[in-house]
Amino acid sequence: MTTKILEATEQNLLTAAELIKKGEVVGMPTETVYGLAANALDPSAVKKIFEAKGRPMDNPLIVHVSDTEMIRPLVKEIPPLAQELAKRFWPGPLTIIMPKSDLVPMETSGGLDTVGIRFPSHKAARELIRLSGVPIAAPSANLSGSPSPTTAQHVFDDMNGRIPLIIDGGACAVGVESSVLLLNGDSITVLRPGMISVEELLEITDNVKVDKGVLEMVSNAEKVMSPGMKYKHYSPKADVIILSGSTQSYRRYVSEHTADGVMCMPFEKSDVPDGVKCIPFGKSGEEQAHLLFDCLREFDKLGAKTVYARCPSRNGAGLAVYNRLLRAAGFKIIFL
Repeated sequence: MTTKILEATEQNLLTAAELIKKGEVVGMPTETVYGLAANALDPSAVKKIFEAKGRPMDNPLIVHVSDTEMIRPLVKEIPPLAQELAKRFWPGPLTIIMPKSDLVPMETSGGLDTVGIRFPSHKAARELIRLSGVPIAAPSANLSGSPSPTTAQHVFDDMNGRIPLIIDGGACAVGVESSVLLLNGDSITVLRPGMISVEELLEITDNVKVDKGVLEMVSNAEKVMSPGMKYKHYSPKADVIILSGSTQSYRRYVSEHTADGVMCMPFEKSDVPDGVKCIPFGKSGEEQAHLLFDCLREFDKLGAKTVYARCPSRNGAGLAVYNRLLRAAGFKIIFL
């Protein structure tokens, strides 16, 4: 199979939509990361997503819609809190888990009786869904376990020969996957943090908690309701180790552990001693989210063997970055 990259023109989106209607998988841009898009209601098309990614079939997929009217046939109910969240944050990087209808196949929901719904803000994504005429399942368009793709080239690097087409919608504005929420009455449980932060959710309800699986390793035997909660995720070939401490302690540790293939992912270049190869990923949570996966992929290109990453904040968008970095590091963290 030859994989093409085409700009997000109306004609090329029509071409991509025709492929989706035929049960194929295409690379789709969103504001978060690029996704592998297929008809969410077609079990055989959904299976092609898992095959392309090399992803376990028990990992649920998020269903993307082009407008809120597409949601009603997919779920048994839209809870009042979901409606309130939708008014505030959609279209945008937010996924809400709801009881699924029989229309959504078990292949899409990972065998669960719930489904995650997202209304993306990226214009090309919404247009592709509209032209396809079906809700679209679209997990990140990377090989399972590797860093998520934030450019069309990243998708090509992982999916060349596995899918027929990638729509190039430019670099993703957010850079990490959507926030995934489980609702119960007036309470919100964050299953996967994203750019919609806990602090923002507290403006909707004061009953917000973070699932333990966000910060702790989940057993592969456990059933999870959100993608990104188990199995190894977001990881480059290099061994990533998180260093938690002050700038001074980070510099000292790095200087004492320099070796061939050792590289650093600091907030700023000045965080590391002279002569140590590094790729800074920014000071704010938003900047770190935007650059994180790009940096991790770049370390592979540079041939890094070990990457010492500075530990991000757990506040705001920083929690999403910390969550992804923990999994990229296989939960290896050193407190300095």
